[in-house]
Amino acid sequence: MAHSAPLRSDAEASANATFDALMWAFSRPGQIKTLPQTGELCLIEALMDRECRVYCADPLLLPDVMRSGAEVADIPQADHLILGTLTDATFLKQMPLGSDLYPDDGATVIVRATLGAGPALRLSGPGVNGSVTVNVSGLPNGFWDMRKQVMRYPTGFELILLDGNRVLALPRSTVVEVL
Repeated sequence: MAHSAPLRSDAEASANATFDALMWAFSRPGQIKTLPQTGELCLIEALMDRECRVYCADPLLLPDVMRSGAEVADIPQADHLILGTLTDATFLKQMPLGSDLYPDDGATVIVRATLGAGPALRLSGPGVNGSVTVNVSGLPNGFWDMRKQVMRYPTGFELILLDGNRVLALPRSTVVEVL
């Protein structure tokens, strides 16, 4: 008797497509990938579970974070920071950046931005063939300088820039130069 594979639910298929898009975006910094749906919800469903601590600046997303099983935490203890639209970059001085022994303890930051508009950024580092230029707006003044100040590879943080259903991901190893 032949056995058929279990059918994936729509939620599982969406989480898988989201995770796949994020892995491609992180492995090729500067390439914009499309998510199966708009907004942070698909990122919460794909990335967060009972082993995660999450800081969420948007009270409307808190029920989704809690449904994931993740623990709600303050910025200094969070594995993931869902920050929405940023007005200042001082949170970068409070967040976990990992250590030389445990760089993976650095947080993953999810912020809203506008991709394809605004200041030009030159990206270089692993996953980038030479360099690539992208345009990103919607981040507070001084964000990229503050990022540069807190990053001490291998420590640092991963950054997911969300524009509707599009993402651009920057691992801690990506060098960002404002042009």
